[in-house]
Amino acid sequence: MKKRHIAAVTGVLAALLAACGGSGSGSGTDSGSAKAGQTLAGLTTSGVSKAATRWGAVKFGGGGYVPGLIYHPTSPDVLYARTDMGGAYRWDVATKAWLPITDGFGAIDGYHHGSETMALDPNDDQRVYMGTGMYLSENADARLYISTNRGDTWQYVKLPFSAGSNSPGRAVGERLMVDPNMPSILFYATRASGMWKSSDYGQTWSQVASLSTHVMSKSEINAYPSNGVVGFEQVIFDTNTKGTGSATQTIYTAVAQDYAATAGLGFSMYKTTDGGASWTGIATPADVAGFFVPHMARAKDGMMYVAFTQSNGPGANGPSRLYKFDGTNWTLLKKYDAQQWVNFGMGGLSVSGSGASTRIALGVTNSWGNWDGQPVIQLSDDAGLTWREIASTAPHLPASDGFSGWTDDVEIDPNNPEHILHVHGGGVWETHNASAAKPTWTDAAGGIEETATSSLTAPPPGANYTLLRSAGDISTWVQTELLKSPVRTSNSLFGTTYSADLAWSNPAYMATTGSHGWGSTVVGAYSADSGVTWKAFATNHPDALANNGGASNLVVTKPDNIVWAPSASTPAYTTDSGATWTYTNLPPLAQVGIDRAYRLAADRKNPNKVYAYNSGGAWWSQWSETPHFYTSTDGGHTFTESSTFAGNSWTADFSVTSIAVNPNVEGDVWVTDGKSILHSLDSGATWTKLSAAAPVWGQSAYQPDVYGATSIALGKAPAGAKYSASVYVVGVINGAWGVYRSDDGGASWTRFNDDKHQYGGISTLAADQNVPGRLYISGSGRGVLFSY
Repeated sequence: MKKRHIAAVTGVLAALLAACGGSGSGSGTDSGSAKAGQTLAGLTTSGVSKAATRWGAVKFGGGGYVPGLIYHPTSPDVLYARTDMGGAYRWDVATKAWLPITDGFGAIDGYHHGSETMALDPNDDQRVYMGTGMYLSENADARLYISTNRGDTWQYVKLPFSAGSNSPGRAVGERLMVDPNMPSILFYATRASGMWKSSDYGQTWSQVASLSTHVMSKSEINAYPSNGVVGFEQVIFDTNTKGTGSATQTIYTAVAQDYAATAGLGFSMYKTTDGGASWTGIATPADVAGFFVPHMARAKDGMMYVAFTQSNGPGANGPSRLYKFDGTNWTLLKKYDAQQWVNFGMGGLSVSGSGASTRIALGVTNSWGNWDGQPVIQLSDDAGLTWREIASTAPHLPASDGFSGWTDDVEIDPNNPEHILHVHGGGVWETHNASAAKPTWTDAAGGIEETATSSLTAPPPGANYTLLRSAGDISTWVQTELLKSPVRTSNSLFGTTYSADLAWSNPAYMATTGSHGWGSTVVGAYSADSGVTWKAFATNHPDALANNGGASNLVVTKPDNIVWAPSASTPAYTTDSGATWTYTNLPPLAQVGIDRAYRLAADRKNPNKVYAYNSGGAWWSQWSETPHFYTSTDGGHTFTESSTFAGNSWTADFSVTSIAVNPNVEGDVWVTDGKSILHSLDSGATWTKLSAAAPVWGQSAYQPDVYGATSIALGKAPAGAKYSASVYVVGVINGAWGVYRSDDGGASWTRFNDDKHQYGGISTLAADQNVPGRLYISGSGRGVLFSY
């Protein structure tokens, strides 16, 4: 990194820290597992032995799906965003950016780093509730996180049902609601276990048996693709009052046919007028029989507005309908039926005002592109009598066509009806002049970093870029500045990419591998101009299309020379940028029911040396095998196995292992095998197993609660260090999980992060070769972060 760029980063960091969630004390949270300093299943959540490292976000900007925006009904600008797998955020008015509020969730909490639903107390704008649990199952594995300071810190209680923040239908809701008149009462509309109620601020829960006692079985859940049961969809308290001290008596809810059919419920909407003691089914219009109800909204006059659509989303297709309901009568306001080339559903719905001048904002889903006549955000200012489009062909800053498709939540600011926000597949957009003929929309995803990172690679000194990053859904990008969104990308060829590498002798040459798009056979590509342009390999590795799993990875030894290891395959090499491929002599990897591949690494001091690591599968699997380590001295064409590695290593799943090579010394190789840290100084001929790391066991006999050492990277050492590189490891050392750093070759370790910066677990690492102490990490769906 050039000196002027370092100065620029330093100069603007203070202004952007709030959006990045990066500071020593931070705006992060206490560990979701326990209070700082406590122990959970043998895991100490504190353990910082020096001043905490400061962290900032490497900017991508949005990048992922935001299923829900939650406004406080009366306190201006109190707004939250929940994501499906990348944590939750709070809007910060001062910086006009989102603050991450779940960065304190540790590795053991990664399953809860997505939020299925959030609820705010109308009487206390400090109190926030969040239901978590990534995927619906038959287990009672959901949690309710509770904060009394707007998400700065959290405690949680276990819930007696399952949730699905990343399951189909995840924009439905909100499922969790606080009674505005008696805020100790909460209702939770679950996917597979009926309706549940708490009367003590979420501490204990009981099923609302008057509505249904059915809990779906495993087989009933598995009957739906991707466990996509939607079940009860929302709770609406029918009241204009708050803080009366008496429980609200009239409540509405909706239920999808997946749960209703198994529970014997005959209606898709229900109403209680006695606080939930009894429920009455509401007959809905015949043309929406069996439809999902993605959102209901109550106007100030008590009119209910209800969206119906045929599928569950995200980006649900139609047919679809919008009705209003006065408690007795249904009135159709808008409809979409399938036509040639289009099939629009309905997603987001928000209302403002009352009576004949009620403003309605409606998100039209499965509508893609940006063309005249396209419905994306439909607006009515006369309670649904007339409509106009306010998003498609309207000005967008920055200019973008990427605002449609998944408009599954739309929110009118309760304190400013000119201010409307909507979500999409990559973040949030907002307008402050909704009444204009063509409202101006601006990207409102600042601070949200929601990418599922699969690979990080830092270049050698002298490169004209800072970082190479690959991720799910968004391809491989070349980051030239840490605090500006990247523009160099291979996304014209890929959606998801798994791995990327570069030539140390000429970092302008790089290659990547990923999944092919619709009608495409491209699963590998290279660039010779630092990622400005990309070209697909002329031919693929012979097994790459058939075995195109996420474990697929490659290394670049020098320009035009690449070794590629697809999932469950024998690696192959090319010397002509993919025009031809030749198998190496490595033994074939069998397909064993779990995604695995040889993990490859290139020696940066000697391009003829390439290392290959077979972690063995998973120790608990019937298909597991002894781990193996191999070294090539002819550029990755032929390999020789280490005779000493297996006796030091542990059979482990590919996903919890890594390999790194000291770029300053030939043959200096490091491996983390999920359990321990292993080190070789002779190109893998002999190995030392360090005693520093150890897994934490407790909840399962099949795998650790937290693995001992999972990721490793080597970067520039500080002046006077005893070892030629700083070594960074993710794992458990002295009972505390975190990122650890050693400047003496692994003789001693210091924790590098703290409890406020755990990001739901940390996977991929890359260490800067220019700046001592600069580490790049990927959080659990939380994008890429860097230390400074």
